[in-house]
Amino acid sequence: MVTEVVKSNELHKIDPVFGQLSFDNHEQVVFCNDKDTGLKAIIGIHNTVLGPALGGTRMWKYQSEWDALNDVLRLSRGMTFKSAITGLNLGGGKAVIIGDAKTEKTPELMKKFGEFVHSLSGKYITAEDVGMETSDMDLVRTVTPYVTGISEANGGAGNPSPITAYGVFMGMKAAAKYTFGSDLLEDKVIYVEGIGNVGEALVENLTNEGAKVYIADINQKRLEEIRDKYSVEIYGGSNLYAEKMDIYAPCALGATINDTTINQIQAKIIAGAANNQLADEKKHGLMLRDRGIVYAPDFLINAGGIINVYAELENYGRKEIIRKTENIYNTTLEILTNAETNGVTTHQAALDIAQSRIDAKKNNQ
Repeated sequence: MVTEVVKSNELHKIDPVFGQLSFDNHEQVVFCNDKDTGLKAIIGIHNTVLGPALGGTRMWKYQSEWDALNDVLRLSRGMTFKSAITGLNLGGGKAVIIGDAKTEKTPELMKKFGEFVHSLSGKYITAEDVGMETSDMDLVRTVTPYVTGISEANGGAGNPSPITAYGVFMGMKAAAKYTFGSDLLEDKVIYVEGIGNVGEALVENLTNEGAKVYIADINQKRLEEIRDKYSVEIYGGSNLYAEKMDIYAPCALGATINDTTINQIQAKIIAGAANNQLADEKKHGLMLRDRGIVYAPDFLINAGGIINVYAELENYGRKEIIRKTENIYNTTLEILTNAETNGVTTHQAALDIAQSRIDAKKNNQ
């Protein structure tokens, strides 16, 4: 038994990328290092069948390089399906920079990262994600054209967060229509976990419709700011998942639906902005279905951001951005209905539609 464990560990060391559980036939994984700026980054390109891989750059103080690699592999794969299901001619990619965005991010570091992006000759196009701002994308743009989400002053579509939140709002309303028979969210009890830029914009949409909103975040100062701004309530308990609510909206980091939380969740609907909300897609998707909890697939309803930045590549305006984002409502309803009809999880139903579009393009090449 000991010998088998040793062999397993040795294999794990020999196969740091292809042996990763999150590796899913990714086309390319690029490790970027620059001693002078302190840059340590990983770019993951999952699939480019439908077009260049577009996806944001996340800067996070990961506990280990393994965690960073796992994150970029999962996120880039999610971008492939996000673009496919939304009907965009884009592939899936993502980048992570290892470090604290508040203390370690510098203009020199961002420009050096931009140079690595540029070296891929357009196969990967970057954008804003956690730990990044529009001004950072403007810096990257000074060294490469392969970046979206730049400021409107520089000819871009601006901050994608409000559009991302609007798409989540549309998906949430569709899930409410499917579950409750009405898409009105007035008086619905909704818990928003994570109130960054997207979470705040979602709170604004929900309060405008009259929902009863509770907020949770690790930043107490931010909680108080959002509470005072939108007249919502800060969740003060110890186990948010066990609270009775109509809708749970995870808007922070992923994998909050896991072995520990899934049997505690009291929500009737899960619809949020976070990527990779299911720690195990198949297992936890089935568990949610068996418990009768309606799950609006994250890579579908949080696609507003990529719709927004895609406008810079296709030169369509605000009106078309809104139209495409509002169509998330129709697609969500279609997927929830298909899942029920075909006896599959909502996550699988969404994956099937996205994969069919990729396969059709690949077979016609």
